Amino acid sequence: MSKKVQGTKGLVIVYTGSGKGKTTAALGIALRAAGYKKKVLIIQFIKGSWETGEIKSIKRLAPEIELIRMGEGFVGIIDDQKEFQEHVQAAEQALKIAQKAITSKKYSVVILDEINYAVKGKLIKQQDVLDLMNKKEEKLHLVLTGNFAGPKLIAQADLVTEMKAIKHPFSKGIKAQRGIDY
Repeated sequence: MSKKVQGTKGLVIVYTGSGKGKTTAALGIALRAAGYKKKVLIIQFIKGSWETGEIKSIKRLAPEIELIRMGEGFVGIIDDQKEFQEHVQAAEQALKIAQKAITSKKYSVVILDEINYAVKGKLIKQQDVLDLMNKKEEKLHLVLTGNFAGPKLIAQADLVTEMKAIKHPFSKGIKAQRGIDY
Protein backbone atom coordinates (compact mmCIF):
# COMPACT_ATOMS: atom_id res chain seq x y z
CA MET A 1 0.00 0.00 0.00
CA SER A 2 1.42 3.41 -0.92
CA LYS A 3 1.54 6.28 1.52
CA LYS A 4 -0.88 9.13 1.03
CA VAL A 5 0.91 12.10 -0.52
CA GLN A 6 0.74 15.20 1.65
CA GLY A 7 0.77 18.81 0.57
CA THR A 8 4.00 20.74 0.54
CA LYS A 9 5.71 21.82 3.71
CA GLY A 10 8.96 23.49 4.55
CA LEU A 11 11.70 20.92 5.00
CA VAL A 12 14.71 20.81 7.26
CA ILE A 13 17.55 19.54 5.08
CA VAL A 14 20.96 18.53 6.44
CA TYR A 15 24.08 18.02 4.33
CA THR A 16 26.83 16.49 6.45
CA GLY A 17 29.77 14.11 6.26
CA SER A 18 33.48 14.17 5.58
CA GLY A 19 33.19 14.39 1.79
CA LYS A 20 33.06 17.47 -0.41
CA GLY A 21 29.80 18.87 -1.67
CA LYS A 22 27.80 19.99 1.35
CA THR A 23 27.79 23.70 0.56
CA THR A 24 27.62 22.90 -3.15
CA ALA A 25 24.41 20.91 -2.61
CA ALA A 26 22.91 23.74 -0.59
CA LEU A 27 23.84 26.22 -3.33
CA GLY A 28 22.06 23.96 -5.80
CA ILE A 29 18.87 24.42 -3.79
CA ALA A 30 19.46 28.19 -3.77
CA LEU A 31 19.93 28.18 -7.54
CA ARG A 32 16.72 26.22 -8.10
CA ALA A 33 14.71 28.46 -5.77
CA ALA A 34 16.06 31.61 -7.44
CA GLY A 35 14.98 30.17 -10.79
CA TYR A 36 11.40 30.35 -9.48
CA LYS A 37 11.95 33.88 -8.12
CA LYS A 38 11.90 32.63 -4.52
CA LYS A 39 13.90 34.55 -1.92
CA VAL A 40 16.90 32.75 -0.45
CA LEU A 41 19.11 33.81 2.44
CA ILE A 42 22.50 32.20 2.98
CA ILE A 43 24.25 32.84 6.29
CA GLN A 44 27.85 31.66 6.44
CA PHE A 45 28.92 30.71 9.96
CA ILE A 46 32.62 29.97 9.40
CA LYS A 47 34.16 30.89 6.06
CA GLY A 48 35.14 34.45 6.92
CA SER A 49 36.64 36.85 4.42
CA TRP A 50 37.87 34.41 1.78
CA GLU A 51 36.88 35.43 -1.74
CA THR A 52 34.97 32.55 -3.30
CA GLY A 53 33.22 31.83 -6.57
CA GLU A 54 29.88 31.45 -4.85
CA ILE A 55 30.11 35.02 -3.52
CA LYS A 56 30.71 36.36 -7.03
CA SER A 57 27.83 34.29 -8.45
CA ILE A 58 25.39 35.22 -5.70
CA LYS A 59 25.95 38.92 -6.41
CA ARG A 60 24.76 38.21 -9.95
CA LEU A 61 21.65 36.40 -8.68
CA ALA A 62 20.45 39.24 -6.46
CA PRO A 63 17.81 40.07 -5.38
CA GLU A 64 16.60 36.47 -5.19
CA ILE A 65 19.67 35.25 -3.29
CA GLU A 66 21.15 37.19 -0.38
CA LEU A 67 24.39 36.25 1.38
CA ILE A 68 25.47 37.29 4.86
CA ARG A 69 29.02 36.34 5.77
CA MET A 70 29.32 36.19 9.55
CA GLY A 71 32.20 33.85 10.22
CA GLU A 72 35.65 34.99 11.27
CA GLY A 73 37.34 32.22 9.29
CA PHE A 74 38.21 28.62 10.01
CA VAL A 75 38.65 28.28 13.77
CA GLY A 76 42.12 27.18 14.86
CA ILE A 77 43.30 26.12 11.39
CA ILE A 78 44.79 27.47 8.19
CA ASP A 79 45.69 31.11 8.96
CA ASP A 80 43.46 31.74 12.00
CA GLN A 81 45.01 34.27 14.35
CA LYS A 82 41.82 35.50 15.99
CA GLU A 83 40.86 34.97 19.61
CA PHE A 84 38.39 32.11 20.12
CA GLN A 85 35.90 34.54 21.67
CA GLU A 86 35.80 36.53 18.41
CA HIS A 87 34.65 33.37 16.62
CA VAL A 88 32.04 32.73 19.33
CA GLN A 89 30.65 36.27 19.06
CA ALA A 90 30.43 36.03 15.27
CA ALA A 91 28.60 32.69 15.45
CA GLU A 92 26.21 33.96 18.10
CA GLN A 93 25.45 37.01 15.95
CA ALA A 94 24.85 34.75 12.93
CA LEU A 95 22.46 32.70 15.06
CA LYS A 96 20.50 35.84 15.99
CA ILE A 97 20.19 36.81 12.33
CA ALA A 98 19.05 33.27 11.51
CA GLN A 99 16.42 33.39 14.26
CA LYS A 100 14.92 36.54 12.76
CA ALA A 101 15.10 35.24 9.19
CA ILE A 102 13.39 31.91 9.81
CA THR A 103 10.29 33.54 11.26
CA SER A 104 10.17 36.60 8.98
CA LYS A 105 8.15 34.99 6.15
CA LYS A 106 10.47 36.94 3.83
CA TYR A 107 12.39 33.88 2.61
CA SER A 108 11.45 30.58 0.99
CA VAL A 109 14.86 29.06 1.78
CA VAL A 110 17.36 29.84 4.52
CA ILE A 111 20.75 28.15 4.31
CA LEU A 112 22.93 28.05 7.42
CA ASP A 113 26.26 27.23 5.84
CA GLU A 114 28.80 25.47 8.07
CA ILE A 115 26.53 25.66 11.11
CA ASN A 116 27.39 22.08 12.08
CA TYR A 117 31.06 23.07 12.30
CA ALA A 118 30.06 25.97 14.55
CA VAL A 119 28.38 23.48 16.90
CA LYS A 120 31.28 21.02 16.76
CA GLY A 121 33.74 23.85 17.46
CA LYS A 122 31.67 24.95 20.48
CA LEU A 123 30.91 28.36 18.99
CA ILE A 124 27.17 27.76 19.49
CA LYS A 125 25.12 25.07 21.22
CA GLN A 126 23.38 22.21 19.44
CA GLN A 127 20.23 23.04 21.39
CA ASP A 128 20.19 26.49 19.75
CA VAL A 129 20.14 24.81 16.34
CA LEU A 130 17.39 22.41 17.41
CA ASP A 131 15.38 25.40 18.65
CA LEU A 132 15.82 27.08 15.25
CA MET A 133 14.48 23.98 13.55
CA ASN A 134 11.40 24.05 15.80
CA LYS A 135 10.72 27.78 15.37
CA LYS A 136 11.04 28.06 11.60
CA GLU A 137 8.11 29.36 9.61
CA GLU A 138 5.97 26.43 8.42
CA LYS A 139 6.66 26.72 4.68
CA LEU A 140 10.32 27.73 5.01
CA HIS A 141 12.96 25.28 3.79
CA LEU A 142 15.88 25.32 6.23
CA VAL A 143 19.20 23.91 5.03
CA LEU A 144 22.04 23.12 7.45
CA THR A 145 25.52 22.27 6.19
CA GLY A 146 28.79 21.10 7.68
CA ASN A 147 30.29 17.88 8.92
CA PHE A 148 29.52 16.45 12.35
CA ALA A 149 25.74 16.90 12.39
CA GLY A 150 24.66 15.56 15.77
CA PRO A 151 22.27 12.62 16.22
CA LYS A 152 19.47 14.81 17.63
CA LEU A 153 19.74 17.18 14.69
CA ILE A 154 19.68 14.27 12.26
CA ALA A 155 16.65 12.74 13.98
CA GLN A 156 14.72 16.02 13.80
CA ALA A 157 15.53 16.79 10.13
CA ASP A 158 13.30 15.80 7.22
CA LEU A 159 16.13 14.99 4.82
CA VAL A 160 19.72 14.11 5.66
CA THR A 161 22.44 13.39 3.15
CA GLU A 162 25.91 12.32 4.21
CA MET A 163 28.73 13.14 1.84
CA LYS A 164 31.31 10.39 2.20
CA ALA A 165 34.95 11.00 1.28
CA ILE A 166 36.17 8.20 -0.96
CA LYS A 167 38.96 9.94 -2.83
CA HIS A 168 40.24 13.51 -2.69
CA PRO A 169 42.92 15.26 -4.80
CA PHE A 170 44.44 16.83 -1.66
CA SER A 171 45.79 13.39 -0.72
CA LYS A 172 47.89 13.60 -3.91
CA GLY A 173 49.13 17.08 -3.01
CA ILE A 174 46.69 18.91 -5.30
CA LYS A 175 45.61 22.14 -3.63
CA ALA A 176 42.09 23.61 -3.61
CA GLN A 177 41.26 25.08 -7.01
CA ARG A 178 39.40 28.26 -7.88
CA GLY A 179 35.99 27.55 -9.40
CA ILE A 180 35.96 23.96 -8.13
CA ASP A 181 36.71 24.13 -4.40
CA TYR A 182 36.04 27.80 -3.68
